[in-house]
Amino acid sequence: MAKARRTTHRSKTGKKLYAVRSKTGKFKDIQTFKRAHTMDMKRKSKSETTAAAKRPAERATKAKKK
Repeated sequence: MAKARRTTHRSKTGKKLYAVRSKTGKFKDIQTFKRAHTMDMKRKSKSETTAAAKRPAERATKAKKK
């Protein structure tokens, strides 16, 4: 599934905003950049989660070889 497109705006106070649009072009969600960025950093991608799942198995095989 494709990532939602974000448009950047500024609030009255000057903070950076992200506006997520629906397929029809209407605003679906408006977030502050700080909140959106924090959630992006907390989430892990598929490649990160699969790599993390493989790591303990790799460590166990290396320990057995020694």
